[in-house]
Amino acid sequence: MSSIKKIFGLYGDDDDLMNGVKAFNAKGIEIAEVYTPFPVHGLDVALGLKKTRISDAAYIYAVYGLLIGTLVTWYTMNYDWPQNIGGKPAFQWSRNMPAFVVPMFELMVFCSAHMMSITFLIRNKMYPFCPPQNPDPRTTDDKFMIEFLSEDVESIKQLLVETGVEEITIKDA
Repeated sequence: MSSIKKIFGLYGDDDDLMNGVKAFNAKGIEIAEVYTPFPVHGLDVALGLKKTRISDAAYIYAVYGLLIGTLVTWYTMNYDWPQNIGGKPAFQWSRNMPAFVVPMFELMVFCSAHMMSITFLIRNKMYPFCPPQNPDPRTTDDKFMIEFLSEDVESIKQLLVETGVEEITIKDA
């Protein structure tokens, strides 16, 4: 049987949370997860998190949307519904392209936004029928929580109390 426990420390203020994170980092105790109701300035740096790559994915998705918009307008003008509008021949897409800048831009935004949302949900395992990962629903309202995975429960409890924790919960891992 494993003696590793999950220890949760619930804070009432984001400043206390930041002080707790800094205290645990100073002692070299690894923090498994932090739950907050809103973004806390500097928490990502204090936890040592890497820069997210969602902006790179957004760029790729936007290029995909631009490609789809370009192909749809080219196909529509030349094969599906060719028309001579204002004396401009339909087979020269490059001369008529300025008329389609808005739809191509909108497809860029549409693809980027929707595919980023889907990527975010999949990456964070928040897809339908996935059990909730938040151990305490109060962290979605006004509380802050630090989660630890450790065998040394007493030293973590002592440091949590020293950093101003409001509540400590211990569960089997």
